[in-house]
Amino acid sequence: MHRRRRTALLLTAAAVTAAPLLTACGGEARPGAAAVVGDDRITVAQLENRVNEVRSAQRAAVPDERQYEQVIAKTGGLARNTLHTMVLDRVLHRAAKDAGVTVTRKEIQTTRGQMEKQAGGREALETGWLQQYNVAPRHLEASIRTEIEARKLAAELGADMNSPAGQEAFWKALSTSSRALDVKLNPRYGAWDAAKNKRTDVKLPWLREA
Repeated sequence: MHRRRRTALLLTAAAVTAAPLLTACGGEARPGAAAVVGDDRITVAQLENRVNEVRSAQRAAVPDERQYEQVIAKTGGLARNTLHTMVLDRVLHRAAKDAGVTVTRKEIQTTRGQMEKQAGGREALETGWLQQYNVAPRHLEASIRTEIEARKLAAELGADMNSPAGQEAFWKALSTSSRALDVKLNPRYGAWDAAKNKRTDVKLPWLREA
């Protein structure tokens, strides 16, 4: 699940700020939206804030200016990757809801405690998820909730995620939710492929890279 949801790609906050707003014509996402997932509108401002939170956390973890620049150089496309995660989390939640899957606060706290113990403490866990999945500390529990939801959905579907057939069944359920939600992305960030449950790049002549 981790590999499909979180890829280590980053984009500077300045590039995100330069992204144009969406128009509301032809069934596209509404003005000011980075994406529309069903009735849920992810605004450009929300995406910018999420990206800036990751950047701030990275800056705090890597105070040396040269090392911080290396982190940025190694990771490009943070806004696109972050939007992919935000959309897929919503698609997963819809699939889980349709399957009758719920996650309790106690489950999240218990899982986090176990993960902190395995990682060597709270700070180690937060640092690890920041480095591996570009998840800022304040969103760690929401991310853990998503992981629990994914595991419980797989169990409900009877999908063994260690087998190709199980993985296919799991992602098929998410594809059904993707289509039902009719995901629309701001062209700046690409397009949503419901069949593959991922964001794809699109080439538009009127767009310039920031």
